[in-house]
Amino acid sequence: MDQSSKYFSEMIQLVFATSNKNKVAEINKVAGDDMEIITMLEAGVDTDIPEPYPTLEENAFTKSSFVYRRTGKWCFSEDTGLEVNALQGEPGVKSARYAGEPSDPKKNMELLLKNMADKVDTSAQFRTVISLILHNVEYQFEGICKGNIIDTPRGDQGFGYDPIFIPEGSEKTFAEMPMEEKNKFSHRKKATEKLIRFLKEFYGQNAD
Repeated sequence: MDQSSKYFSEMIQLVFATSNKNKVAEINKVAGDDMEIITMLEAGVDTDIPEPYPTLEENAFTKSSFVYRRTGKWCFSEDTGLEVNALQGEPGVKSARYAGEPSDPKKNMELLLKNMADKVDTSAQFRTVISLILHNVEYQFEGICKGNIIDTPRGDQGFGYDPIFIPEGSEKTFAEMPMEEKNKFSHRKKATEKLIRFLKEFYGQNAD
């Protein structure tokens, strides 16, 4: 480990503005020892943050800025959507609540498959936007994983739409992959790696 990484791992603590344990686990797998991540609950924020906007970018900022104001700590949030070409980008920003309230992953997946029943084009992508706030300034990072939707769910790993999404370069769905394999393709990993690189550079520039 170089000196900048040593300082980074010892000094940087980030609040992840989520209560989703699966997302925390994915981020931690990518970050490793490079940063200390705590959940917003661990930071003292026990609130369901609304996501009322039509874009991933706006919703990610809403969550990160809310937690930053409440805690004063460096924090980040992420918003992820499954964007299906044959459905003009749906479910997109509504991915978590595609079938309505309350959020139900099984019903969301069933509705998506129903809407895809007569479609020839099965191409889709997962897109993640991370919103990071440091010293009241926001920075955003994007990660994309392209793939295809299948008509029959496979696998019991992962969460959300993972059982019906096969990333390009694989014959398995995300739900058939252990975390280590999924992270080779993961949209969330790609965005997180950009976040980590930025933080290392930022910390190095401001360490003195």
